Amino acid sequence: MQKTYHAGRLRNGRYSQPGQIYLITVVTHQRQCFFQNWQMGRLLVHQMRDAQRQGLAKSLAWVVMPDHLHWLVELEHSTLEDLVLAVKSHTARNVNKSLGRSGRFWQRGFHDRAIRYQEDLETVARYVIANPIRAGLVRRVHDYPLWDAIWV
Repeated sequence: MQKTYHAGRLRNGRYSQPGQIYLITVVTHQRQCFFQNWQMGRLLVHQMRDAQRQGLAKSLAWVVMPDHLHWLVELEHSTLEDLVLAVKSHTARNVNKSLGRSGRFWQRGFHDRAIRYQEDLETVARYVIANPIRAGLVRRVHDYPLWDAIWV
C-alpha cells in the first residue's frame, strides 16, 4: 500500500500577521537525512540567521533534525510564505552545491501553527529543542549541535 503524503499541501486559510509567533515545520524531499551532516545543517542555520538580519522574522527557538526543521519565529517584515520560500530556496541551492547534487531538496509547502499569546512560549521552545532527545539522537540537548533558543 502506497503512503499518501499531505505535507506538500498548503493549509487553507493560511494567514500571515506581523508580530504573530508561528511554529513552522519544513521537511526534506522524501525525508532524506541531508542534515545528518551537521555542516549541511549549518547552511540552513545560516539562512535562518540571514532572514533575521534582513528583518523578515525573529528566531525564538529552532532545531534542525536530520530530515526536517522546527522553527519558532515571530514574523516581522514578511509573509510566512515569503519567509519559508527564501530560507528553503537558499538552503537548497547551498546544500545541493556543497553535496555536488541537483534536484528537489524540500517537500513542497510547510506546516505552520500560530501560537496564541496565552501559551507559554518557553514551553513550546522546550518542546522544539527537545526533538533530538525524543528521536533518540542524544541523551541531553546540549549534546546536539543544531539548535538554539533565545532563552538559553
